[in-house]
This record gives sequence, C-alpha cells and structure tokens, in this order.
Amino acid sequence: MPSQSSRMALPVSCYVVLLVSALQTLVVPVVSNIQADLGVSATSASWVVTANLLAAAVLTPMLGRLGDLYGRRPVMLGVLLIVLAGSVLAATTSSLALLLVARVAQAASFGLFPLSIGVLREELPPRRLTGAMATVSGMLAVGAGLGLTVTGLLMAHGGDYHQLFWLATALSVIGVAGVWTLPRRAAVATGRLDWIGAGLLGLGLVLLLMPLEEGNSWGWGSARVLGSLAAAVLVLIVFVLAERRIRQPLVTMRMLTHRPLVIANLAGLFLGFSMFAIFLAVSYLVQTPPAITGYGFGSTVLAASVVYLLPGTAAGVVTAPLGGRLVGRFGPKNTLITAAVLAFAGFGMLVVRHAATWEIIVGAFVVNTAVMFGYAALPALLIAHVSPAETGIANSVNSIARSIGMSLGTAFVVTMVTRNLIPGAPVPLPHESQYTAVFATGAVLALLAGILVAWALPRSRPTHLSTLEAEEEEVFGAAGLAVPAELIAKQGAR
Repeated sequence: MPSQSSRMALPVSCYVVLLVSALQTLVVPVVSNIQADLGVSATSASWVVTANLLAAAVLTPMLGRLGDLYGRRPVMLGVLLIVLAGSVLAATTSSLALLLVARVAQAASFGLFPLSIGVLREELPPRRLTGAMATVSGMLAVGAGLGLTVTGLLMAHGGDYHQLFWLATALSVIGVAGVWTLPRRAAVATGRLDWIGAGLLGLGLVLLLMPLEEGNSWGWGSARVLGSLAAAVLVLIVFVLAERRIRQPLVTMRMLTHRPLVIANLAGLFLGFSMFAIFLAVSYLVQTPPAITGYGFGSTVLAASVVYLLPGTAAGVVTAPLGGRLVGRFGPKNTLITAAVLAFAGFGMLVVRHAATWEIIVGAFVVNTAVMFGYAALPALLIAHVSPAETGIANSVNSIARSIGMSLGTAFVVTMVTRNLIPGAPVPLPHESQYTAVFATGAVLALLAGILVAWALPRSRPTHLSTLEAEEEEVFGAAGLAVPAELIAKQGAR
C-alpha cells in the first residue's frame, strides 16, 4: 500500500506544473498595460516576457540536475520559495528594473517540470507511471491556456495588472504547502553540479534565444541577430567539447547523440512551436476588426481567451489522461505520430476555414489536443532511455527544446503579423494571407515531424531480462517502454 505522502505525488505534480505554464502566460496579454503603467517603450516592456524565458533557459538544467543530486523535494521547495518571493516583488513594485528581477525569480518555476517527473518515477509503481506522466505533461498546455483566460477575466474591465502577481503569490503558497506533503527521498545521483557546463549551456541558450525574441525589433538580417546566432553556435560547440572532457558532466553526450533522445527533443521543439503559434495567431486573428480588414471577429482579449482558446485548453483535463492511455496502449512512438497527424489536421483546417467562430474553435481544439498527446508521450520516451540519475537533466533538456520552440512560434507569428501591413488602416493590421501562412507553416512542420518520428524513432523493446524481471518486463513492455536501466543493473548484479 502506498503511503499517504506517496499518494500526493500525482496531484502535487499536476498542480506545480500547471503553475509553471500559468506563470509563463499570465503576463503575455498585459505587456501593453505594463508599458503604459511604467511609462516605458514597447521594447523595454517586452523584456517582462523575454527575461523570464532567458532565465528559464539558464536555470532549468541546473535545477533538474540539483534535484538528481540533492533530492527532488528540497529543491522543489527552494524553487517555490524563490517564485513566491518574485511574485510578491512583482505585485508590489512599479519599477521596470525590479519587475524584471521578479520575473527572473519566477523563471525558476520552469525547473518544477523535470523535478515533478522525477518525483513520479520515484513514488509511483510502473503500471501507473505512464498515465501519470501524461497527465502531468498535459498540465503544461492546460496551465498556459488557463493563464491567458484568467488574465482576460481579471483585466476585462481595465483591472490592475498587479492583481495577476498577487494571484501568482497565492498560487505559489499553495504549491509550497503541497510539495511539503511529499515524502523525503534520498538523492538518486552522486557528485556535484557541473558549473562549467551549466555556465556554457546557459550562455549559449541566452545567445540563441535573444535574437529569436528580439529579431523583430532588431531586424532579422541585422548584425546583432546574426552575431548572436553565430556566437550561440560557437559557445554550444565549446559546451559539447567541454562536456566530453568533464568526468561528471551536466549533460552526457549520449543525451545529444542517442537517437530516441534527439527525436524527443526535436518533437518537443515542434510542440512548443505549435502551442504558442496557435495561441498567438488565434488571439490576434479573432481580435482583428472585420470592418477594416474584411476578416476577423473584432473580439476583446477576454472573448479571445474564453470563447476561442479556453475550450481546447480546458479539455486537457480529459485529453491529457487520454494521451496517457494512448502511450500505454500503443507506445510513445505511435502517440507522437498521432499528435503530428492531429496537428496537421488542425492547422490544415485553419488554412482553408477560419471565417466562422466554430471553425476557429475546432481548429484550435485539434491543435491543442495534438500538443497534449505529444506532451504525454515525451516523458515516457525519455525515461525509457535514461537512468533515474539522469531523469531530471533529461527532462530539463527537453524543457529547453520546448522553450526554444515556443520562442520560435512567438517570433514567427509576431513577425508575420507586423509585416506587409494593410495600407491606410488606422492601426497596424496584417493581410489575411499572413495568418494563412502561419497556419500553413504549422501544417507543414506537423507533416515533417510525423515523418521524422515514423522513420527515425525506433521502437523501444526491453532486452536481457530473466524471469526474475518478468513482471517488470510485462508492465513496461505493455506501455511501449524499455525496461529502465536500474532493473537491468539489478539483473546483472544477480
């Protein structure tokens, strides 16, 4: 019988992961409000989002590794206390500099996802693990949609954006209380944090993400964008070379070369792109005034969130566990292919049909369901190919891939809707064909992702187990997973 504290592993993990994505999207619709309140430029205000994403890229792999080294529960408590402090600071300040410090502190929340996956692996029996990971992963998309919806509700009548950070404060307190109930477990890895690798990886990711976030204002062909991208490539090459020489590296080379892990990270990048591309493109499209452009719905921010986006994200409460069942029945590979097919269908529908409310809702719903299914498959795919000591860092690297995909999706949509504007319009508005191009790009990428997974991802099969491990083999094999390395190690010891 599992202990009461072990029973809390799944609900607590779901909650903190939902908090991660909600904190990420709460501020997206109110950047203009922050700009007006603080009296800063649009570029300066956009750093409220950018600083959070860049800090997350640096902190996530470090926090995942710290959880492996010192135990997930204490690291999760530390993360939530930092997020709590950042939320209080953001709720009480009217200084852009302090607000950016607060958003950097909130970025520590990104580490909660890999830490939560590690908790599930420690606390749950194999027969429950696949479905639990799928449910927790689905909370990433659910939380993102709910964050946008809550912002729309609180700001519907000209509310103060500081309310959002007070809400984040309350949610963080609940998170601390929840994590406190988790059982104390010994660390699963030994050694120390690879500070050299962490520094190089963080610098390389900042140099990579910075031009993706700022390319629209800097100019995509500018020296700053090209120079940052070139520097990112150089630093990441140095990172790989350094990790090959370090005895206990932050990221083993196997994570960067083993085909299933590489495919998982490419799939994570595509899913991150899809999630933010659909959120932003639909939000902008439905708010477009049809009297001026001949398309759009003239919706408010609240209607864009509640009417058009909420159905797809709220349905994640059902579709996330369904994704877990698909992984358990057909394996991670087939679930990823299903996700790619759904994304292709959803984006493809929006290419040809986006003139009626129901068409937008259905298209967004299908793409969001694809993201849920894809997120359900990724943790199962990862833990099938890494040991418990690498669970945190493997999921951290995958989180980074998703963050890069989100940045690409954001940058692509913003670029498309701010270029080739309708001449003579009272406010900057793009042509309808630019939204069609966004949806068509999503469909093409979905098709390519499906082909890549079908062709390059091998089927996971357990090997070299005796009858002493027959039960574990049966459980993990039914889920389409390889038997974890620690079980094989036990057999070798016998």
